Amino acid sequence: MADTFDVIVVGTGPGGYETAIRATQLGFKTAVVEKDKLGGVCLNVGCIPTKALLKSAEMASYADHLSSYGLKLEGKITADFPSVI
Repeated sequence: MADTFDVIVVGTGPGGYETAIRATQLGFKTAVVEKDKLGGVCLNVGCIPTKALLKSAEMASYADHLSSYGLKLEGKITADFPSVI
């Protein structure tokens, strides 16, 4: 017996990704068809990883200026890039 779906989303770029999530939240039985990595470019190598890198860089910058706020950090800050993304 074949499965039936209320919504079939083709592609998981920014529009498809959001559509699939929202359709599921609204109770629709949802299928997603994607030829490459789920999430498309934005989720995997574009927008979201870029935001994670920018936030980590911002935190490192704050740490570099802790003394301006009367705080001291012992040791060196290092980045674990796979964990950042």
